[in-house]
Amino acid sequence: MMRELSCPLCTAIAPWYTADQYRDFFRCPACDLLFVDPVTHPSPDEERAIYDLHENDPDDPGYRRFLSRLTGPLIERLEPGMSGLDFGCGPGPALSMMLVESGFEVALYDPLYAPDARVLERRYDFVTCTEVVEHFHEPARDWPRLVQLLRPGGWLAVMTRMRVSIEKFPGWQYKNDPTHVCFYSPAVIQWLARRLGLELHLHEGDVVLFRRPVSK
Repeated sequence: MMRELSCPLCTAIAPWYTADQYRDFFRCPACDLLFVDPVTHPSPDEERAIYDLHENDPDDPGYRRFLSRLTGPLIERLEPGMSGLDFGCGPGPALSMMLVESGFEVALYDPLYAPDARVLERRYDFVTCTEVVEHFHEPARDWPRLVQLLRPGGWLAVMTRMRVSIEKFPGWQYKNDPTHVCFYSPAVIQWLARRLGLELHLHEGDVVLFRRPVSK
C-alpha cells in the first residue's frame, strides 16, 4: 500500500512521491510542497555538524555575487536607513554585512548561531531568509512567523532552490543535503502568497520577494 503523510505546510494528505538511497519524499496535492519523512529529520546537533562544514566567507567575492542576486532587487525596493532582520543568518552573516554596507540596520537571528529570541519580538521593514526555508521542520509554524516579523508594507526576501522534475530528481544534488527537508516550486510560492496574504512581487529562479500589504 502506498504510504501517505500529512503535509507539514498545509496538513493535507500527501502521497509518496519518490525515494533515494536515504529518504522517502512526499508531494502534497494541495499546496505542492515536496517534503521528506519527518523520521529522517536530522537532530540539531547533526544539523550544526553539517552547517559547520559550509564555507560562507563574508569576504569571498564569489559568495557575495551569489547573495547579490537577492540583495540587488531587495535594495531597489528599500528606503535608506530602513531596518531589517537576517533570519537564519548562520555562522558567517555575509548578507547582513552587505546590507549594512548599503546603509541599512540589520539584526541577526539563527536558532543555532545567533539564538537571541528578543529580536523576534520586533517588527522590521524587511526580513531576509537565504537558503533557510528548505530547512524548516515545521513550515506551517515558521512561514507565518516570518510574516509577523514584518511591518505593514515590509518585504520578505527568500532564496531557495526550486525543485526539478521527477525525471531529473534522482540526479539533483540539492536533495542530497540531509538538512534539506522541504522543497519548493513556483506553485508552492503562489500558494504561500495567497495563504499568508502577501503580494508576490518577484520570483526569478531561486529568489522570491514578497511584500506585506500596507493595510495589514
